[in-house]
Amino acid sequence: MSKRIIVDPITRIEGHLRIEVEMNGDTISDAYSSATLFRGIELILQGRAPEDAGLFAQRICGVCTYTHYETATWAIENALGIHPPKNARLARNILKGAQFVQDHMIHFYQLAGFDWVDIVSALDADPKKAMDLAYAYTDNPYNASLARFEDVKKRLKSFVSSGQLGPFANGYWGNPAYKLPPEGNLLIASHYLDNLDVLRIPAQIIAILGSKDPHSQTIVVGGISVVADLLNPQRMDDILFRTRKITDFINNAYIPDILLAAKYYKEEAIAGIGGGLKNYLAYGGFPQTDDEDPNNFYLDRGVIFNRDLSKVHDVNEKNITEFVTHSWYKYPDEKVGLNPTVGITDPEYTGLKKDGSVQEKGKYSWLKAPRYENKPMEVGPLARTLVAYAKGNKQIKSLVDYVLKTSNMPVSALFSTLGRTAARAIEAKYLADALEPWTMELIKNMAIDQTTWTNYEMPDKEIIGIGLDAAPRGAVGHWVSIKNKMINHYQIVVPSTWNGSPRDAFNQRGAYEESLIGVKLANLSQPLEILRTVHSFDPCIACGVHIIDPKTKEVKKYKIR
Repeated sequence: MSKRIIVDPITRIEGHLRIEVEMNGDTISDAYSSATLFRGIELILQGRAPEDAGLFAQRICGVCTYTHYETATWAIENALGIHPPKNARLARNILKGAQFVQDHMIHFYQLAGFDWVDIVSALDADPKKAMDLAYAYTDNPYNASLARFEDVKKRLKSFVSSGQLGPFANGYWGNPAYKLPPEGNLLIASHYLDNLDVLRIPAQIIAILGSKDPHSQTIVVGGISVVADLLNPQRMDDILFRTRKITDFINNAYIPDILLAAKYYKEEAIAGIGGGLKNYLAYGGFPQTDDEDPNNFYLDRGVIFNRDLSKVHDVNEKNITEFVTHSWYKYPDEKVGLNPTVGITDPEYTGLKKDGSVQEKGKYSWLKAPRYENKPMEVGPLARTLVAYAKGNKQIKSLVDYVLKTSNMPVSALFSTLGRTAARAIEAKYLADALEPWTMELIKNMAIDQTTWTNYEMPDKEIIGIGLDAAPRGAVGHWVSIKNKMINHYQIVVPSTWNGSPRDAFNQRGAYEESLIGVKLANLSQPLEILRTVHSFDPCIACGVHIIDPKTKEVKKYKIR
């Protein structure tokens, strides 16, 4: 009988996730991803004014709030057949760009970093050698000095000696799967502390244009409402100053740290550890033209099948379906997937087996199983980077080739846990570099045209809209039907539904599950490699699930006065 390992809950993520694997010796032979929380934004939106969709939808999650805000607004605008004016488009891009870079920096340092960095090992580091590593990949290392590294080492030693490890408690410190030298661990640990301060900067940009962060308030159907701020030179200068601070940290801390990790984890990347699925989906995002043509998005749109980078296919939303064969929902025919335009959210909780394990032939997750042309897809920074690379995006290709060449790795190394993590850093730089040009273009355009909103009339007839956008974790879609000027039907398919999905009607695993197959554990009692692989997707289960009463199994209903 194979050994079973259960990690429940997976921490350092948003929401509740349970991973169960079966072992063949020290190697994972099968895996199950179970989202164990139910919520219901789609149902809450029914019967509400379309203009409220974004404000409610962004409260699905406290992390990527702006993306849901924008995508919901896009869906309403798509139904109306309108586009925001140039000033609003640029302001929205700056807002979302700031959120992306903040999210990517949080992911590496605060959420996934300690799957790669042995914090206790840093106590044995030589600060002088840490200085040498700091200059290995940049001529201007971020906040690097001998005194700085000595101070960080002293602080870490005092912290560990106190016995009150806080977020570092119960870590798998000393696990053989850690590869960085003590000095590398000290260097990235120092940037962990730096990042806690830097993270305020993109949040401040979001607050300037969005009134607050999280849960911005200034996006409206047809445009944006912050005309006075866009005309305020001091406000615009505040944004420019902050974009340069962000770029400095990414160029001189984040990218070098990724390159440092690549040096010591290169073998795993070349071997394709954690690569998982071979199909990639990207909706793209950040419109560069006023007609919001997806062919001119700053983040490219497309589909890649079987890791074939010679061909990028167009996205056809009609090919998207969701299955509930192994999900706690009911469909008329659970062998057939439904397009979100006719999607159903009808919960049916059956629980796990009595021994606590999943039921391979039964239901085991609150996530549905989205598929494209009936194929499971990986979404996220890696998918977007691969699509852009394959489409010949010059900036992305230059960044990817630089990372691969510096790390002495082939393109195939991108299909790995390390590749997925590196793609996020590459995208962070790509977007950070765009923030200043977008801001300058906005300043220039506002000087000649202060239009920030497109007028519209909500019709009485039924209209249908779709918003396909990019969230930090991947492809996010909102589908809306409006009837009698009210929301009649709403469905949301988020990145973690794609990546964290259970098996479908064809018994195909989702991206989390597939990525774990073949992963070896150095210590079965410390499943560090499971965390490293799953964290590389940055799960956000709160976005993908709904709300239910566990006793009555009824969807909770709330009347807001």
